[in-house]
Amino acid sequence: MVPALALAEEAAPEAPVDWRVAVGRAVAAGFAMAVSALAAGYAQAKIGSAGAGTLAERPEVSIWIITLQALPEIIVLLGFVSAIMINAS
Repeated sequence: MVPALALAEEAAPEAPVDWRVAVGRAVAAGFAMAVSALAAGYAQAKIGSAGAGTLAERPEVSIWIITLQALPEIIVLLGFVSAIMINAS
């Protein structure tokens, strides 16, 4: 009963955000996402070409090549999370 009463309070009205701040946040979020995506693409290109050469000589290490190929995707995910956090603040 008490928690329900605590949640019944109205939220304080939000202060209006200046349009320049909103544009700055959007640009920063887009920049974070773009840089992380470009970095991941560059890393995957380098790892992919080196991995193809390695697989030609040693096919038994294919699981390591696949793992190394997937690691740059984490960079994109971190950029995406950063973009969300920048926009949400």
